Formats: sequence, structure tokens, C-alpha cells
Amino acid sequence: MMIAMHARRLLAVAAVAAAGWCVPAHAQVKIGFSGVMSGPVGILGQEQYDGFMLGVDLLQGKLGGQPATVLKEDDQLRPETGNQIVRKYIEKDKVDVLVGLGFTNVLMGSLAPIVESGMPALATNAGPAALAGAGCKANIFTVAWQSDGPSEAMGNYLTGRGVKRVFLLAPNYQAGRDMLNGFKRFYKGQVVEEIYTQLNQPDYSAEIAQIQAAAPDAVFFFYSGGMGINFIRQMQQAGLAGKIPLYSVFTVDATTLPALKDQAVGTVSSALWDAGLENPVSRRFVAAFEAKYKRTPSLYAATGFDAANLLDTAIRQAGGKVNDRRALAAAIKTAAKTFPTVRGSFAFNNNNMPVQNFYIFQAVKNGERVEMKQIATSMTAHKDAYAKDCPLR
Repeated sequence: MMIAMHARRLLAVAAVAAAGWCVPAHAQVKIGFSGVMSGPVGILGQEQYDGFMLGVDLLQGKLGGQPATVLKEDDQLRPETGNQIVRKYIEKDKVDVLVGLGFTNVLMGSLAPIVESGMPALATNAGPAALAGAGCKANIFTVAWQSDGPSEAMGNYLTGRGVKRVFLLAPNYQAGRDMLNGFKRFYKGQVVEEIYTQLNQPDYSAEIAQIQAAAPDAVFFFYSGGMGINFIRQMQQAGLAGKIPLYSVFTVDATTLPALKDQAVGTVSSALWDAGLENPVSRRFVAAFEAKYKRTPSLYAATGFDAANLLDTAIRQAGGKVNDRRALAAAIKTAAKTFPTVRGSFAFNNNNMPVQNFYIFQAVKNGERVEMKQIATSMTAHKDAYAKDCPLR
């Protein structure tokens, strides 16, 4: 009897020990993804999410070697909704990292709970000036771009080409103002007119009439998703697209080319990445994305994919300790220098904004297909103008 009881105890101890060996210190990594998933610009949030999930899939469902669970919510481009989602992720769902975080206005509307929690947050679409200078935050990272950067690159490009008179347009919200301010920082010619339109405005006939009357040498605009499709189509219908050169940021890319097709030909854009960018990580990403989703990835998908690989590297460097928020944030900043990025090179500046290249792409016809072709590199290892005011080091 005693021998049997002793044997059972030994078996029980062995079972507990075996279970202890099998269970890692942290059973999983939980990610809270939020972005605009509906409406005219819903494709942008879907692209970021699809890119992020592809990254997780290629890592066999893990981040930093640990099983990853990814929650998804639609902020509907509403700051109050984004704030509610972030609070739910932090307080109820107990996620380890926030990813996505929507447009600039939505990110800024969610700022308080993110900062209060100290939880690491990776913005894959927004890089507002308000978070780049004195208002920078140690736990908030932009994996996409500081908002001024792409338009700074275009301003620099048009100055180099000697374009003398430009008409500017953008939606009336923080990112729109950042984009045009960035353009003006590097453009040395004359700004004929600067117009801010309603966010998600569908009809641009009044603005197009003003363009026609001003007769500029070029038009520079920032309209993403459905806004950009509507603007370019209406410029075509007015007969101006072939007469006045069109330069843009976040307007003509893989999210809009299927709808615009030949209407996009000739439009020039500045961007940190496009599917035509040549490097090994980029080629692998494009091939895997097209195989899984049956479409060409956009730069929004690229930032989502980079976010997944950045987190994978950071969590490994942090020893898997995702519950130590400060240590994980420090690891994210360090990992940015070494993780495999589709952009070829990437780093965080002291303000947690990217240091990266900006390229110039033109929409061209290739047989029956319209695609973006790289025609120049405007800026190399570019740093934003606000970092000097950020107290982080």
C-alpha cells in the first residue's frame, strides 16, 4: 500500500515537473490592432492589418518565438471610437502591444490612455508633428512616417526640377496640414494657392475650378483612398489631368490603381516604399502577399508587415518579457536598427519617428497593367524637422 502511494506521489511530481518544462514563462503575446476598416478609406486599415498578419503568418503564428493572438477593431475614422477601442484593449483585453492606431486625428484622440498605460504602441499609418517634437512619448513609435516626410521629399524633388508655381490641396485635419507644411519647408517656388477640404469630401468641382483659374505649373495634393480616386477622376473629367502635372503623396498606389487604371498614368508620387523597390526582404514580402491575398501590396501593407517583424525582433531581445512595458519599449527602439525591413534600411530617431529614405515613383503603363516605377530617390536617411525639440534620447 505504502509503496503504491509513494509511486503515485512520484508520478504526480513527475507530471508537474513535465508540465513545468512544457509551459513557457509567457504563454502568448496579445496584440490589439485598431484602424479604419470601413468607409471610403477602409482599404488603408485593411492593408495594414493584412500586412501585419502576413508577417505573423510567416513567423509561424509567433512573435519573439511565442504564440501570438491578434485582436482587430474598426475605429471608423472617429477619434472617440479609437479612444474607446484603446481603453478596451488596455483595461479589458489586457493586450501587450497596440498596433495600427488609425489616422492622425484618431491616434491623437487616443493619446491619453496610451501614455497613461505606458504600453508600447506602434503606429502604422500616423506620425503627427505633435508627437515628433516636444510632445514625443517614450512608448509611442511610428513605423510609418513622420507626416511631413513624404511631402518634404516631393517639395525637394519639385525644387530640383525647377517647377515654379504649385497649387496645394489636402484634407482639413492634422495630417493634411502636416503634409502641406512639409512640402513648403523644402519647396522654393511660389505656392499659388493652398486649400484645405473636408475630410472624406467626395466632390472637388469647386476646387478644380480654382485650379483652372490659377493655371499653375503643377498641382500637389494629399488625398488617400477614395478621396484620391475621386479627385483624379474629376481632374480627368475636367480635362486638366493631361494639361497640369499632378504630384501627390498617398494617392496613387496599390490601393487606388485597380480603380484608377489608365487615369493614374503620369501621376508622380513620393513614398517610402512601393512594390517595385528592389531588395531581398521587399521581394519576399511582395511574393508572399500576392500569393496569400491575390493582389499587389501597398505601402500601408508594408508598414504593417514591418511592424510584425520589428515586434518579433524586439520581443526576442527583451527575452520574451512582454509584461515589462518599459523594457519592451526600449527593445523596440533598439530592434529597429536590425530587424528585416522591406525598406532596406530603417531606424528610430530620438523622437521615435523613422529615419528612412523617400523615393519618387511614377504611374506608368506596362502592357495592360498600370504600375508604379521608381524614377528618383529624393531623400536618403531623412530625419524630420521636429526631433531637436524632443527630450528623449
